Amino acid sequence: MENSKRQFTVLIVDDNLVNLKLLATTLDNYGYRTLTAIDGPTARKIAASEKPDLILLDIKMPGEDGFDVIRKLKKNPATSSIPVIFLSGMIELESKLTGFELGAVDYITKPFHPLEVLARVRLHLKLSIATNSLINNQADKLKQIMEAQTTMLTTPACQPNAKFGVYYRALEEAGGDFYEVLPISDDIYGYFVADFSGHDIKTSYLISSVKALLKQNCTPVYKPIESMNIINEVLIKILPEEKYLTACYASLNRRTRSMTIINAGHPPAVYQSVDGDSRFIMLDGDVLGGFDSVSFGEEEITVAPGDRIFLYSDGLVEPSQGKILWTKGSAKLLEACDAVRNEPIKTAPQQIVEKLSHDCPQCDDDVIVLGIEV
Repeated sequence: MENSKRQFTVLIVDDNLVNLKLLATTLDNYGYRTLTAIDGPTARKIAASEKPDLILLDIKMPGEDGFDVIRKLKKNPATSSIPVIFLSGMIELESKLTGFELGAVDYITKPFHPLEVLARVRLHLKLSIATNSLINNQADKLKQIMEAQTTMLTTPACQPNAKFGVYYRALEEAGGDFYEVLPISDDIYGYFVADFSGHDIKTSYLISSVKALLKQNCTPVYKPIESMNIINEVLIKILPEEKYLTACYASLNRRTRSMTIINAGHPPAVYQSVDGDSRFIMLDGDVLGGFDSVSFGEEEITVAPGDRIFLYSDGLVEPSQGKILWTKGSAKLLEACDAVRNEPIKTAPQQIVEKLSHDCPQCDDDVIVLGIEV
């Protein structure tokens, strides 16, 4: 029986035809499949259609330079995860740092030796394989624990330094709304509110799995958007058909006074400055676990001590048999947030719900309001 063979594909992008041929020949001789492009637009088109395992990208090119190309590659969900190695005669530290900030995994200075490039290609393909293996292993482990793990709610008393308050009410025992508060590092916390499609007994087990994923992947190693992308890749592998979740994730760094908001098809977060009115952070994004290629809404804001952010589920803002007073596009939620501005953050979420509801216990959907204070 023949062994299955995996041929790795490398896209080489360089306007210098001599370099292009040299690299292609070297990689071809060592068993790689190579694709070539002499300009940025062509390279991006090939990357989107062929999905190469790695891209070697020259920086100095006419028209779109390498920095422009990688920016557009990383913004496209179809190409954002492809590792990129820069090739350049630019030796300045600033150029190298720019390349890494834009998402490059390595930087090779010209003139290069073909065997050095080959060694770097091998190294980063190994790292890519290891990352994909990690994702698959996480998915396999979560499949085993989905029916055994119990969902636990985090309370302000459990994480006093996180400075949050929460109102949570599930319509049924197997509710689809849930939240999590994650200590990422000293003075860095993650706050997550989500809503699963469909409310059944399976959902409670799925919630346990998502919480485990959050704890595994919301770490200082990953940017918030990277954490959500990894979680999405695992969810694609473990969620039953037609299951997905909307979510809003806030990563707060009290040391740098910055907060990153990630939105995955969820109602917009409310930001309330210490000396100003409340406003929505409007972001468009795909749901979690629904698609292989996704684009999440992302915004980083500067915050100050006393600022507040509210995350909530759609049960708060959608009409519920006439009982919820606020509908999409209305200012009533913002008014409710402003009305409780001077209340302690621990009790503010419940007061917001009370101001928006005639009789909240009779609402026909789950409700979560998570308030965060910087």
